[in-house]
Amino acid sequence: MSDMTDPKTPSAAIYGCAGLSLGAEEEAFFRAANPFGFILFARNCENPGQLRDLVAALRASVGRDDAPVLIDQEGGRVARLKPPHWRAAPPASYFGRMASHDRARAHEALRINTTMIAAELTDLGIDVDCVPLLDLQFLWAHDVIGDRSFGGDPELVADLGRVVCETMLECGVMPIVKHIPGHGRARVDSHKELPVVDTGAAELAATDFKPFQALADAPWAMTAHVVYTALDADRPATTSQGVISGVIRGQIGFDGLLLSDDLSMEALRGSLGERAQASLGAGCDVALHCNGKPEEMEQVAAAVGPLTAEAQRRIAAGRARLGRPEAVDQAALQRRLDGLMNIA
Repeated sequence: MSDMTDPKTPSAAIYGCAGLSLGAEEEAFFRAANPFGFILFARNCENPGQLRDLVAALRASVGRDDAPVLIDQEGGRVARLKPPHWRAAPPASYFGRMASHDRARAHEALRINTTMIAAELTDLGIDVDCVPLLDLQFLWAHDVIGDRSFGGDPELVADLGRVVCETMLECGVMPIVKHIPGHGRARVDSHKELPVVDTGAAELAATDFKPFQALADAPWAMTAHVVYTALDADRPATTSQGVISGVIRGQIGFDGLLLSDDLSMEALRGSLGERAQASLGAGCDVALHCNGKPEEMEQVAAAVGPLTAEAQRRIAAGRARLGRPEAVDQAALQRRLDGLMNIA
């Protein structure tokens, strides 16, 4: 296989892998494609020793110790690391309910919870967590967001999202705010079909966009595969130059690294190569492909080029904000968290 990108600059892609270890063909593909990074799912996570080996093998395949390795470890129903080897953390909505009547206690509990998640990840070599969700919760919407959201109040969501972002950074883990500019109103699951939101631009600006605007200084963000008819009736945010330049970069003011959501989700149309080209052409910095299917990854790799200079600038700016991971007493933190959660 010939090299697909400039060998010195990583390609503008992040890939998943198929299983618990890296196969020879996967290793050869990653070596040739030279992706920016990788993402893990439950299919890749069996036990700590196995996972450390897989993370090391992924980085070795591209010859970069700093290749980011992502995971969705939110807590609640979206957690790739599960008992018995890893802790079952509460969903975001728990802290939102707590904050509605005791903001200070919620802040402390959320900081502890986030610190514990970050410590579990750094122990495994994982350095990026796809949190926090800044999507608002709407009770009439599809529950693909649901209790993954801190709640329906934009100020509260922004406030608690800030706690997660800052704590993750302090602990040496890169956070990713999602799903910009807002997935909460979707009436269908974007993993299965394309959500269309007909809410007016002024209302979106006053509600859904607010948490993202408040955290416009976040280092990384992930797009929403959602059509907002008031902004672009033909294309979801991920592939809409108007939404990315006019709203995400302009109105919201986000200048960090922008990742597409998973290109293999059924909300998008076209071949995987066409999806990758459309997302990067619209203004995403990195194309994310998660399912580990070789034929799909080949299509993406053929369609993407190296990271742009702007993307590299944004990556460097984010890394400059990372603290150094430190060992924590998980048992002591759990006791403190239990105490906070048991207060009526």
